Amino acid sequence: MRPVTQVLVLVLFLVAGVAPPSWAQGAISYRLSFPEREHRIMNVEVTFPDLPPEPLRLHISRSSPGRYALHEFAKNVFDVRVTDTAGQPLALTRPTPDEWDVVMHPTAVRVTYRVFGDSVDGTYLAVDATHAHINMPAAIMWARGLELRPSLIRFEPPPGTGWRVATQLMPGNDPLTFTAPNLQYLMDSPAEVSAFTLRTFTVQDEARTPVFRLALHHTGTDAEVTPFLRDIERIVREERSVFGEFPAYEGNTYTFITDYVPWARSDGMEHRNSTVIASASSIRDNRVGLLRAIAHEFFHCWNVERIRPRSLEPFKFDDVNVSGELWLAEGFTNYYDRLALRRAGLTDVKEFTSEMASTINTVVTGPGRLVRSAEEMSQAAAFFDGARWMDPTDGNNTYISYYTWGEAIALGLDLTLRDRTNGRITLDHFMRAMWQAHGKPGGRLIGYVDRPYTIDEAKTVLASVSGDAAFAQDFFSRYIQGHDVVDYAPLLARAGLVMRPAAGAQAYAGRLQLEDAGNGARVTAFVPAGSPAYKAGLDRDDVLVSAGGQTIRGVADLSKALQSRKPGDMIPIVFVRRGERVSAVMTLSADPSQEIVAAEQIGQPLTDAQKQFRDTWLSSLSRNVF
Repeated sequence: MRPVTQVLVLVLFLVAGVAPPSWAQGAISYRLSFPEREHRIMNVEVTFPDLPPEPLRLHISRSSPGRYALHEFAKNVFDVRVTDTAGQPLALTRPTPDEWDVVMHPTAVRVTYRVFGDSVDGTYLAVDATHAHINMPAAIMWARGLELRPSLIRFEPPPGTGWRVATQLMPGNDPLTFTAPNLQYLMDSPAEVSAFTLRTFTVQDEARTPVFRLALHHTGTDAEVTPFLRDIERIVREERSVFGEFPAYEGNTYTFITDYVPWARSDGMEHRNSTVIASASSIRDNRVGLLRAIAHEFFHCWNVERIRPRSLEPFKFDDVNVSGELWLAEGFTNYYDRLALRRAGLTDVKEFTSEMASTINTVVTGPGRLVRSAEEMSQAAAFFDGARWMDPTDGNNTYISYYTWGEAIALGLDLTLRDRTNGRITLDHFMRAMWQAHGKPGGRLIGYVDRPYTIDEAKTVLASVSGDAAFAQDFFSRYIQGHDVVDYAPLLARAGLVMRPAAGAQAYAGRLQLEDAGNGARVTAFVPAGSPAYKAGLDRDDVLVSAGGQTIRGVADLSKALQSRKPGDMIPIVFVRRGERVSAVMTLSADPSQEIVAAEQIGQPLTDAQKQFRDTWLSSLSRNVF
């Protein structure tokens, strides 16, 4: 790193557009250190001053902002000790696995503990020889009743490492000391402590000029960073164009905290003025994939961080947060991350339409669509969002991710609005209206949102934008709170895009996952409900040994047995289920999967109207004004 860059690092953490606050008496003080980093352990010391006489109820969180399932972070916390400021032990009880109670205590209490962390992602803690990657709910103990108190956070890197701190926490009196105005903001402020690479850029936004920082802990080269940063700036500009302005970032700064290391887990997590993105891949090998994650998480600084469902505001750290609006908070963001890459010229039309076809196929053919609506899928997130269960579920037949279904809804609504108004009103207008009504007003307290929305309020915004309350009611009733799907083919046709069967007239037994079993083809995963194989009675762990009169010795034999068949054919099958031979008849169907292709690629003329429709949808907004 060149000397000028080293100076820049220090300046950026000391000067972020606001002076370090001078907190009143009562600030909670945290000290985070890493004397056992080789064993994946972080030490935490907390001082709670000016305590009232009531019992002190200490908690480690069970959930984390941006996650919708319980993660029980207390499982990694150990060696908890509570003393007065002179070091005298205080008695404590543990009424629940995530709570420690100190009934009798002086006005100030000191707590020390250790926490294990070995997961480089957006949810947990990771400590090793190269860095500390901290999601605060996974590591920070807090006290009930003191949620509105400010905090002082001091990081103590191991001597000689040269580790610095990247975080959205507010700068303190030196580069290793930071502050948070309340618990909500503290818990929403991840930190990367390492010898990361730091790059910055600015974008003029009316009277403001926000600073965007890329803190990159990776195994790549410096030469890869400059063009990567340039692509991030293109995404930032495109997404700003949807809303017409950036949020008022606290400190006038937004930080991309990225960990691209082989031992990471692929993940991204949004935060108010920052994001964490982790991946085992590299810029060199997965450039577009990493940029897509950045586009997704950055869009969240409007959608969900500030345009926030009432069901998530304020966020509960000690319980699951159930929300019926994740199809909008996450699914619409999924749509826009792909759209931003296309508009920024980082992907082409073929890539974009291929992704949209995959989304449509998942929703249209997914058996879960008939079980739960998009709203109900959102409410079921607690069972699927990174949750880990020892017992199997039937989620593959009863659940479709709100990311995917919401993305399909966003695509359908965008095209429908464009179709109804000949391009005058689009989903961009809906998102901007949601921003003006619910996000931009902000909150009286930093980290809070004063005007979170309900599903009915989102419907009201659509009615206003479209100028048609009946349309808004029908759309929500059918596609969000019902089980219908948008008819995409005629809408895509307006953009000169053709939907057609992806597999032609090929016979189809279902999207089966199989492996060679020595004496047959074993079904290794769920069989999609409603598919020919499902109707014939096949399920996971069954071993197919005969199909259409042909012996099946492996997966290739099944493919050969179906090759000469056509949809509607009825073929006998024999399979072995837990030692018993079962005979059945399977009626083959056509593969329901669709693909989207540009008309000009299959010899159809692209009209001027179609070209204009496609260009206004998929071309850059950053040079245009609404």
